[in-house]
Amino acid sequence: MAEVVGVRFKENGKVYYFDPDSKAYSKNEKVIVETVRGIECGEVATVNHKINDAEIIHPLKKVIRAATEADIKIVNENQKKAKDAFAFCEKKVEQLGLDMDLVEVECAFDGSKMLFYFTSDDRVDFRELVKILAGNYRTRIEMRQIGVRDVSKMLGGLGICGRPFCCSQFLDSFHPVSIKMAKEQGLSLNPGKISGTCGRLLCCLKYEQESYEYLLKVTPRIGSVVDTREGRGTVTDSNLLTGMLKVQLDRRPEAIPAEFSRKEVRLVKGAKPPKDEEVEDSEE
Repeated sequence: MAEVVGVRFKENGKVYYFDPDSKAYSKNEKVIVETVRGIECGEVATVNHKINDAEIIHPLKKVIRAATEADIKIVNENQKKAKDAFAFCEKKVEQLGLDMDLVEVECAFDGSKMLFYFTSDDRVDFRELVKILAGNYRTRIEMRQIGVRDVSKMLGGLGICGRPFCCSQFLDSFHPVSIKMAKEQGLSLNPGKISGTCGRLLCCLKYEQESYEYLLKVTPRIGSVVDTREGRGTVTDSNLLTGMLKVQLDRRPEAIPAEFSRKEVRLVKGAKPPKDEEVEDSEE
């Protein structure tokens, strides 16, 4: 077991673990830590707690100190510098005729570099742009091309449900989402109804997938043969969430299907629904 403190560097961003070095930190407290990108100022997302060694990557870097007023001032100055750099870069992108859309600019806490996030449908030759930016800001420049889901997370907005984007509110990482999930959940396969503003499949399709996978295992599928208290029949419709089934009984092929709970029926494995002729013969 190791004692850690969780720190994030962006609002609703991924939480990274650091060694608190025997010091206690409170939630939302600003701290200075060393990362692979250099010295950074982050915010405590999870206070001191212990986790299994298997859950962390060794060696665990230590929290350098709690942020001071001087550190907070540097952070605020960097934010202003990033805002100015965004406007300056957009202007140069237009002048150079580059096919790219600038999304966000970040300044490293120690001023060692500036990161420019952008989107583009194609590869972009931004060498001339980097020269201009480096000459103007006298620091190392990094250009990072990101995807549409990352853009939504950075910029935020309202989804088709009327609520703020999940990715910009609480998701710290993206999970794979497939069209199979929409099929298993009985949703319309119309792209406009199951896609987010980013144009990708809705992240929320993942939330209930495990429950649907379980319900699919315990609920007879349409076309399955089942035994009920009123005799054998074939499932013609099912509601995974309520567990209610509509069963066309073999002895009443012309009647309206009867309704049963999935707990009231027993699946007959290997059995096939009767053909029309077989039903007629049985009636004779």
